[in-house]
Amino acid sequence: MQLTIKYFGPLTDITGCREERFEFEKGKTVSELLIALHGKYPELAEQKFKVAHNRELAEGNTRVTSTEIGLLPPFAGG
Repeated sequence: MQLTIKYFGPLTDITGCREERFEFEKGKTVSELLIALHGKYPELAEQKFKVAHNRELAEGNTRVTSTEIGLLPPFAGG
């Protein structure tokens, strides 16, 4: 299945884009997706961020069934 991966904040500097299409096998987990993305962008492995799946925060064991994934760095604020 083809995912739309959306990158936010400093993650756009690492990937060089705000959004991209990424081919990924349906039903695999978020952790497996991150391993694949780390293969493409090794610097992502050094970053802290949350994963949004179907517009909700997802854990590593969440099965990827949505075609839209967001990578969200921590937000600063006061």
